[in-house]
Amino acid sequence: MKIFQIKTKAEKGNVKAEFVLNQNAGPRESMHFKNIDDAKGAPLIQQLFYLPFVKSVDLHEKSIEVERFDILEWEDVIEEVRVQLENYLNDGGAILEESRNDNLPVSIYAESTPNPAVMKFVANKKLVSESVEFKNIDEAKNSPLAQKLFHFAFVKEVFISENYVSITKFEVKSWEEIVMEIREFIRSFIEKGNIIIEYHTSANLKEQVSSPENLDPLEAQIVSILDEYIKPAVASDGGNIQFDSYDPSNKSVQVILQGACSGCPSSTFTLKNGIENMLKEMMPGKIENVVAING
Repeated sequence: MKIFQIKTKAEKGNVKAEFVLNQNAGPRESMHFKNIDDAKGAPLIQQLFYLPFVKSVDLHEKSIEVERFDILEWEDVIEEVRVQLENYLNDGGAILEESRNDNLPVSIYAESTPNPAVMKFVANKKLVSESVEFKNIDEAKNSPLAQKLFHFAFVKEVFISENYVSITKFEVKSWEEIVMEIREFIRSFIEKGNIIIEYHTSANLKEQVSSPENLDPLEAQIVSILDEYIKPAVASDGGNIQFDSYDPSNKSVQVILQGACSGCPSSTFTLKNGIENMLKEMMPGKIENVVAING
């Protein structure tokens, strides 16, 4: 799970301060709260209103803007508020209650990725609890959304993550021809309350194999580094990286690239100059090379 980190923006004398998150967490459509009663169904915002100097709060997709009463300056309290917000979010605190979040209109926006064959479709709500990749319709038996997407002749692969869907296409169509159709289909599918993934069967056995209880201490350290430092970066590009194995005889790490990372022209460069170098630096003498398996 990606750790929340918050940066602050506040000009001297300005009654408003902005708390900028390192990942999407709020609704796609901004929300304004004038008082604690107005913030029913928004636990994080209610917590802010317990602070006596908070006058109003605006919640955006990736930031929280807080207006203060003119009884103090932001420089006196902004760091304390930042730490409280980070701790709240990293302890699993909710920004919006599920019922309120579910009532928000579903919106989907398309985002290009470094892989020209892959487009990322980002939702304003949580889709799944863990990332899953489907290479074909047979693999998608437990995902009604993926099955429907494979009915489009140009869809080659589907990768579903917490709040987005990455689609790999065949070269028979350009994205300009199909992006609006796919975006509207995903939006409509989610809005109707259709099941995205059925969890009564295992969606991804590899995730189970790589769980901490099945790893030795060195492998667990590799997974921890990948989760904290690498996954957030590749997720922002519509992909995922997964630990596969470690060979102590040649100090080699095998990873699985999924979503936009799989088959991406720049993935080899990223693997060698980013992932491999980071693991070597953080685990000196224990890692010699990193080998990718396109998931």
